[in-house]
Amino acid sequence: MVVKLQRPILVGGLGLSFSLWILQSWHDSIIQLGEYSVLSLLLVSGGLLFLKQNRTKQDSHLLDSLPVDRETVESAIAKAETVINHLAGEAENHHAIAALREKIPQLYLELDREEIYLAVTGGKSVGKTTLIKVLKSHWCPQLQKTVCLQETPSLFAEAGEKSDAAALTQAKATDFILFLTNGDLTDTEFQTIQQLQAEKHRLMLVFNKQDQYLVDERASILLSLKQRMQSHVVATSASPLPVKVRKHNDDGSVQEWMEQPAPEIQQLTQQLSETLTQQGQQLVWATTMRKALLLKAEATNYLNRVRCDRAHPVIEQYQWIAAAAAFANPVPALDILATAAINAQMIVDLGNIYQQKFSLEQAKTIAGEMGSLMLKLGLVELSSKVIGTVLKSHAITYVAGGAVQGVSAAYLTRLAGLSLIEYFQQQEVAVNSATGFNVEKLGQTLQKVFQQNQQVVFLQGFVKQGVKRLLPEVAEGELVGAEKAVG
Repeated sequence: MVVKLQRPILVGGLGLSFSLWILQSWHDSIIQLGEYSVLSLLLVSGGLLFLKQNRTKQDSHLLDSLPVDRETVESAIAKAETVINHLAGEAENHHAIAALREKIPQLYLELDREEIYLAVTGGKSVGKTTLIKVLKSHWCPQLQKTVCLQETPSLFAEAGEKSDAAALTQAKATDFILFLTNGDLTDTEFQTIQQLQAEKHRLMLVFNKQDQYLVDERASILLSLKQRMQSHVVATSASPLPVKVRKHNDDGSVQEWMEQPAPEIQQLTQQLSETLTQQGQQLVWATTMRKALLLKAEATNYLNRVRCDRAHPVIEQYQWIAAAAAFANPVPALDILATAAINAQMIVDLGNIYQQKFSLEQAKTIAGEMGSLMLKLGLVELSSKVIGTVLKSHAITYVAGGAVQGVSAAYLTRLAGLSLIEYFQQQEVAVNSATGFNVEKLGQTLQKVFQQNQQVVFLQGFVKQGVKRLLPEVAEGELVGAEKAVG
């Protein structure tokens, strides 16, 4: 097999100068590796995979630390537009990009919106429709602002999760949410409210139909709701049950009839009025902020898919270059050096795709750090052991000494490439983070990617590809027995 190494760092990296550099950077790690058995490495790396990962906050949680003012929202809109502009320069679907771009001026218009949108949501038969009618007739006419009340489909109905998702999506598009319940919260209701609060939606819990309970029961439920909730809780009776009225006449006769009491919504309307008066503008800005973040996330996901399609062929190219280099070189230490040298050039190429510019020296440093992480996590020995098991029952393949090293080198290069893709995707678009490369975050990403790519079926297929490239004379069918060894 002939492999053309046209990149200067590939040629130089396989030389003695780069070999001395990488040996020095990995010396301590290699010594540590010899002190552990395979079982120890399995336990250590397996335990690390389940450690709690310290992730940076996602865009949807920016409202935790940033004030929701006009300047902040305009900045979020500008960042969304920046991502869309990058996407326009890299993707070919102009229609989809135009649809995303059209949302930018709409968001700027949202900043000055005067209408306030309130969603009324909750489970089935909690009184959503009735409450909206009562609010429209008793409360909305008194307001100076225009309030649009929107009822969502019932949550937790027989339609299932898709219906709930659609109802919540409708509720999330508003400035404020009235979440209705007609009793103490169920676990499902509580989890839904927690989800809305985690996404920074402003809401008020409304205990409707309180008149259907005895006074003591009513007080107990209301207390329970207030203890479980961190948001406002109010009790209402949008349509109280009719009460029997009895009138004793002067002639001794008695008249009885059923009378409809007036709705009990005073506490609700008072708190709503105060909220809209004091925070109406902030509610509009917060809604616009969420929409801007969602637009940015949509454009970022699209951009990441486009870049990922370009990055995967690059990874495949370098993984098989690494396989050929390791297979041709019988010295284990130099196998590692060759893989590290190739990884350095791969880092440069992947960085170019993700607009993260690395110098060759930076790429060398990162390649060394990734190699050190792989050794410390036991990934080098683990991959060699598993791949060796797949090949072991195949006499011709196994005795060809470089086969295990070659396929292992390809596998480790693939892990490095996939980890870099995921790492780059977590970075802010249009911000070059090459000078602030986070090794700790890269290590966490590497563990995650290794866990996703250690399935037996995947490894069997990967070994087949490696053998076809390294030992084309070996028939594919001869690996069947080897597959059973790890099945």
